[in-house]
Amino acid sequence: MMDIINELIKTFGTNEIGYDLWNPIVWITAVIIILVITYVIRSFGNKNYKKDSDQTQIFLSGNPEAEDKELMHIKGQNMYWGFMETLKFPYKLLDKMHTGNISDYILWYVIILGAFLLIIGVI
Repeated sequence: MMDIINELIKTFGTNEIGYDLWNPIVWITAVIIILVITYVIRSFGNKNYKKDSDQTQIFLSGNPEAEDKELMHIKGQNMYWGFMETLKFPYKLLDKMHTGNISDYILWYVIILGAFLLIIGVI
């Protein structure tokens, strides 16, 4: 019976040097240490937090929150205007290719993966 247990334990070994990647005791110990460190760091947090107060309001750079949420929404085209204006030509090409159909995206993925593998195979 002991031989079977020893053989089972040997299957967890990864090399002959004696340093194994999979050692359950080491992994469990590491997880426990990480959890303790995380708990200690979290305990240094601010104790003055009140759940249903102004502290839970989102920060809008000092501006008051509007009643109409649509007025508060910043569209991506406004936020990234300079970026989009600079790269207008490539985005127009990509916008034409964007169909929203998952089959098209999988096709492009297969084509690019095939080209990549072909290049790697030639090198």
